[in-house]
Amino acid sequence: MNIEKATLENAIDIANIEKICFPPAEAANLESIKQRINTFRNQFFILVDNSKIIGFINGMVTDIENLNDEMYENASLHNENGKWQMIFGIDILPEYQNKGYAGMLMRHFIENAKNENRKGVVLTCKEKLLSFYEHFGFSNEGISQSEHGGGCWYQMRLIF
Repeated sequence: MNIEKATLENAIDIANIEKICFPPAEAANLESIKQRINTFRNQFFILVDNSKIIGFINGMVTDIENLNDEMYENASLHNENGKWQMIFGIDILPEYQNKGYAGMLMRHFIENAKNENRKGVVLTCKEKLLSFYEHFGFSNEGISQSEHGGGCWYQMRLIF
């Protein structure tokens, strides 16, 4: 397994994984994936197994403290020198889930944010994933203002 920065050549595979891992109302489309890679490639990583992309993690950097829905659609809000690393999604193909690969990506992403001197990492997640993120040191800040995809989201924060 290798963790690499995503490239535009990976965009179709990434968008296909996104469609598998998230319902249509929550999944980023191909154009959004391309925009994210172009805008914050330094914070967009893929997990590769024998030249096959099996998962990815990504998110913009900003001085805004809380993740909001506009960030998902507007990559121009990215500020490479921002204090907070957001996580928009961590996707692993179903046949590779529950094998520690999401943890590999998460640890890599957190370490990258530390190396870039961020103040911390912020994400939103569904209730069933709270304990997964708490395992990495994230604190649950309660129900998020996010209405992304119509779901109930919890904001999680890891401060370095």
